[in-house]
Amino acid sequence: EQRKERRKHVEIVKLLSHLSWSLDWLFHVEDEMEMATVRHRPEALELLEAQSKFTKKELQILYRGFKNECPSGVVNEETFKEIYSQFFPQGDSTTYAHFLFNAFDTDHNGSVSFEDFVMGLSILLRGTVQEKLNWAFNLYDINKDGYITKEEMLDIMKAIYDMMGKCTYPVLKEDAPRQHVETFFQKMDKNKDGVVTIDEFIESCQKVSIISKECKIPHPLN
Repeated sequence: EQRKERRKHVEIVKLLSHLSWSLDWLFHVEDEMEMATVRHRPEALELLEAQSKFTKKELQILYRGFKNECPSGVVNEETFKEIYSQFFPQGDSTTYAHFLFNAFDTDHNGSVSFEDFVMGLSILLRGTVQEKLNWAFNLYDINKDGYITKEEMLDIMKAIYDMMGKCTYPVLKEDAPRQHVETFFQKMDKNKDGVVTIDEFIESCQKVSIISKECKIPHPLN
């Protein structure tokens, strides 16, 4: 009987020892994983202040908001889409948000850092006409080959119409995006070669003063 009790005691000690080792190992793994998690840290605010058109105080406010939505310090495309959809609940902003994300993701690494966000926002809100048009061209040039094709422009226009939803007034016709593209190319494609270069784009927008019609970037802060 005493032998049975002793054996039971030994087994309990072994079990407790094993549990203790397992917990220690789990805690160690969690610590390692937390240490390995990449948390993007922004460049010094002084540097961003020099590069952007925001004051240090404005950057601090922007950073607090950015960190609140994105604690890791970077935004992936799915999170970007979720945030952007809040501004256009009446429509489907998924496709347009995809194009917009690619425009903000200047180094094309699949994420938007605080620096990417600030520099894009700086241009959209306070950039010169030239800077805004360069940014707009980059948005419309989906494959980034230096030309805007009718197919690319049609994809963007459809995405914008989807984002605005079906409840617009007056009600838009089905072929409205394509008509918009045809109008765009008639004004922009100077040499009629079927594509619009950045020079044609900028020259036409500045010359005809149609920035608010064909070239304006629809975004929630406008």
